[in-house]
Amino acid sequence: MSTDRYVSPLSERYASKEMQYIFSPDMKFRTWRKLWIALAETEMELGLSQNGKPVITREQIDELKAHAEDINYDVAKAREKEVRHDVMSHVYAYGQQCPKAAGIIHLGATSCYVGDNTDIIVMREALKLVKKKLVNVIAELAKFADTYKNLPTLAFTHFQPAQPTTVGKRATLWAQEFCLDLEDLDYVLSTLKLLGSKGTTGTQASFLELFDGDQETIDKIDPMIAKKMGFEKCYPVSGQTYSRKVDTRAGIAASAHKMSNDIRLLQHLKEVEEPFEKSQIGSSAMAYKRNPMRSERIASLSRFVMVDALNPAITSATQWFERTLDDSANKRLSIPEAFLAIDGILDLCLNVVDGLVVYDKVITKRLMSELPFMATENIMMDAVKMGGNRQELHEKIRELSMIAGANVKREGKDNNLLELIAEDPAFNMSLEDLQKTMDPSKYVGRAPLQVEKFLQEIVNPILEENKDLLGVKAEINV
Repeated sequence: MSTDRYVSPLSERYASKEMQYIFSPDMKFRTWRKLWIALAETEMELGLSQNGKPVITREQIDELKAHAEDINYDVAKAREKEVRHDVMSHVYAYGQQCPKAAGIIHLGATSCYVGDNTDIIVMREALKLVKKKLVNVIAELAKFADTYKNLPTLAFTHFQPAQPTTVGKRATLWAQEFCLDLEDLDYVLSTLKLLGSKGTTGTQASFLELFDGDQETIDKIDPMIAKKMGFEKCYPVSGQTYSRKVDTRAGIAASAHKMSNDIRLLQHLKEVEEPFEKSQIGSSAMAYKRNPMRSERIASLSRFVMVDALNPAITSATQWFERTLDDSANKRLSIPEAFLAIDGILDLCLNVVDGLVVYDKVITKRLMSELPFMATENIMMDAVKMGGNRQELHEKIRELSMIAGANVKREGKDNNLLELIAEDPAFNMSLEDLQKTMDPSKYVGRAPLQVEKFLQEIVNPILEENKDLLGVKAEINV
């Protein structure tokens, strides 16, 4: 690795080799050449000719195919310094390797034919990898939710103690957001189309000239190119580029950020903890620390993606008429980096969820310290059944709760609400009677059943449909 120039952390620390290849020069320029071959083949198959003589021959196509993979980068780089145009530099470099076909490379096309179509192809491959990892995150969360569906835990609203839930039910909230992201991703994949070859302003004027105004033949160009490149369709209309609206998305980052924040807070409470390796160092100064650094990294990268999503949105909104080039430099940064970051986020999510540690005794201790407050409605109803006045009992519980709360917060003592209620004759209940109501499972509502139904009705069908994608184990570099 070179140490005398900037290297992106996304490549060095976060993104997988698979995602890095998708956005590599090899992937990009080999796709350019495949597109040039598809165009030339289409023109040949549609009978492009001059004075009855074919303009493109099988020999030329074979020559292009022979050099589809071995990009002569040095020639292209030297040419670009001279002409300041990346596409024409690669047309020239390809022509140097294919002298017989040099004159028909890029025939009738504009730069966006290779640039935009390649962007679509690359994004589709990246989305497939994202989907694969997303499905595995959902699978890991499903296992976790099922394992802990019956473990009661204190819920929080406003990060204040609230009616209990279960550890597994909380995990279904994270999983549900990722399931929604998968729906969005599937929709994008199913509707993604190629730009096709529509010329400088999207009118296909160059093909009218090439095919002598034969409209029926020209109508076949885009469908044939799409099929050769593995797509069903091309966008029906465009300027020079595909709509930049296609580039906008950031839902997974929001879901990952939400989950990672919850885990960080739970780790502070010592209830749930992300994986911490034997030789891992939490702090350079405080040797005892076990910081949730992976969850923090998920949050950090997620914020980057959510902010980066403004780039495609603003780019889409500010395009002029049929084409403007102020999208190019921005897209070279914003699109690959968003995918590399999402890739890193999902690897971290897989790693964290797969290794989550649950401290059930800490969870139960905190829940039991607050449960007397949660149980007061049940206690009041039991006391009413034994002849008490509901309104009077409600006021007494309010007063006694204030006293118990003050003991906890001001005196640092344990919650003694049950003892205070037992001492009050209005309730006619012994401490033993009251303690029998302190079964946490009585206060989690339908949480365990909700987990079962969610897994059975929502998650399991997703996993069954995508079973060929399962089995991914994340590798993180740091």
